Amino acid sequence: MARNKKNESAVRFAPALTAVALCALFVTLGIGYVWYKNQIDLLGHQIKEREQRLTDLERQNKTRREQLSLLCSAPSLEKCVKQLNLGLGPPALSQVIRLVEMPDSEAPSRAVQDQRQALAETGGRKN
Repeated sequence: MARNKKNESAVRFAPALTAVALCALFVTLGIGYVWYKNQIDLLGHQIKEREQRLTDLERQNKTRREQLSLLCSAPSLEKCVKQLNLGLGPPALSQVIRLVEMPDSEAPSRAVQDQRQALAETGGRKN
């Protein structure tokens, strides 16, 4: 009978080891779950902060765009010129050079005519 008592004590050690392993598994899963929930909460706060920063930057961009358009307007520029006594004014008509653009359909034929005229002036020689 002594043999039976030794075998029984070894058999009872396995269920205790299994119970400890299962407890360790559940504790690990619980800690992992709480850590992931914490990470999700942290990322949610980061997203919210960055969305608020984006809206602030968009608002600042809009106000600066309005300021730029106001500063680039003709009345604003004239006001600044008068305040700074720069002595600037519109150019005289003799200072204005006007360029006449040829329509696209006439442009190739005009180029060909210019080439023929250049050839005629050089005596028909091509360089």
